[in-house]
Amino acid sequence: MLLAIKQFFEDKLATNADTDSQQSDQKIELATAALMFELMKTDETIDAREKQALADVLRDTFHLDNATVANLVSLAESAAHEATSLYEFTSLVNEHYSYEQRVKLIENLWRVAFADTKLDRYEEHLIRKVSDLIYVRHSDFIRTKLAVKERLDAQ
Repeated sequence: MLLAIKQFFEDKLATNADTDSQQSDQKIELATAALMFELMKTDETIDAREKQALADVLRDTFHLDNATVANLVSLAESAAHEATSLYEFTSLVNEHYSYEQRVKLIENLWRVAFADTKLDRYEEHLIRKVSDLIYVRHSDFIRTKLAVKERLDAQ
């Protein structure tokens, strides 16, 4: 499955100065989806609300059509089930993402974690671990958590 992800990067994200912004967006899409599936499986149950939150994050954040979302979710689910460590995903994030994109990834992970209205301690631990592995400052880790929680409480 990691080969499929790498192939996705090679096919869709070949270096081209004219489409750097689009390529960067596509990288965020795949890494976000894969890490979110890692997050969803931490509490041993993948809630339908979490799956919906993943699709919503991909659709809303990246302005994707339903077919692209379905493709990314399928790739991410397979990758998350076959992955042996977070390094497989975080190394791609560190290689290709700006700091702002890494913070946005942490925010999106919080959105999925809070989707089922309860934050499992294992979910929080995984987000903290990902945050550390992609070198997001602790203050941004906390800020994104509080921002997502406040948005959900206001709904």
